[in-house]
Amino acid sequence: MRPPYWIETLARNGEVLNRHQAGALPIRLGRGYDNDVILDDAHTAACHAVIEADADGRPVLRDLGSQNGSVHRGKRLASIALDGDTVVRLGHTNLRLRGADHPVPAEAADTTMHGWEGGTPALLGLGLVGATTVLSTWLSDAQPFQAVAYLLVLSYALAGGLVWGAVWAFGNRLFGRHARLGRHLFILGCGMVALQAWELLSSVVAYSYSLEWLTRYGRHALIAIVCGMVFFHLRTIKPRHPRRLAATCLALLLVGSSLALMSNLQQHGRLADEPYMSVLLPPAFRLSPDHSPDEFLKRAAALKAGVDADRAKAAAGGEADDNDEQAD
Repeated sequence: MRPPYWIETLARNGEVLNRHQAGALPIRLGRGYDNDVILDDAHTAACHAVIEADADGRPVLRDLGSQNGSVHRGKRLASIALDGDTVVRLGHTNLRLRGADHPVPAEAADTTMHGWEGGTPALLGLGLVGATTVLSTWLSDAQPFQAVAYLLVLSYALAGGLVWGAVWAFGNRLFGRHARLGRHLFILGCGMVALQAWELLSSVVAYSYSLEWLTRYGRHALIAIVCGMVFFHLRTIKPRHPRRLAATCLALLLVGSSLALMSNLQQHGRLADEPYMSVLLPPAFRLSPDHSPDEFLKRAAALKAGVDADRAKAAAGGEADDNDEQAD
């Protein structure tokens, strides 16, 4: 490590906050104005530590008896040997020392998609949120048309979308340096379209082909879409680790689906969201083959036999309990 040296203060995620140049060793660190590097941290001492050369000429950080000490990898040490990647915590400040000969990685590919910044994706995302909300309200509305009701629903949806986008933009600004509000709103709008499309298409396909499992377990697909939205939000914040983000979202999907199944089992005694297909469409949508009345009556008789058997079993169990109570 050759001079000049650079003291880099780091954020919690490892990104460099600022750099201080020093021409030679020793380098004094602390809150006092007589230091070579002034630390704006109330948890550091006036003269907290000094970086000096050891007997072999390698840089070593030596604590000067500070109250909170100098910490490396969770251990408080009086002396810490430094290389270009050694991170030391002084108070609440993380820092490292690098020399002028420290190698840097090759230029990274630009994956920020600058075309999806600013007002265009923001307006498009809000437009998608508003359109899907109005469509959903119109499909479920059984009352006479009232413009005020649609305006209220639309205003609530846009306000909620702005809050959702602002939260992710704040995280983007905190961990990724740029807010990118427009892109987060566009991700939300696309997610709303995917949710609405799934609800409509799954209902039509389930009714047309008698695929009741699409409606009984359709909530898991909605959870998957939300996890996909979260993935793209996180990918906007940190585009360099897609596999880690995908694994995180997959874990969220498994947890969410498991909680949904356990909730159904606890509340209704079954894993499915609903016991039957709740969406009825015009007969023209039916594409599955019709069943004869004899087949229907046969299935009804089998169902009745099962219900009668369960009822008889429950009655027998009640009589046994009464006999036990009389015996006691």
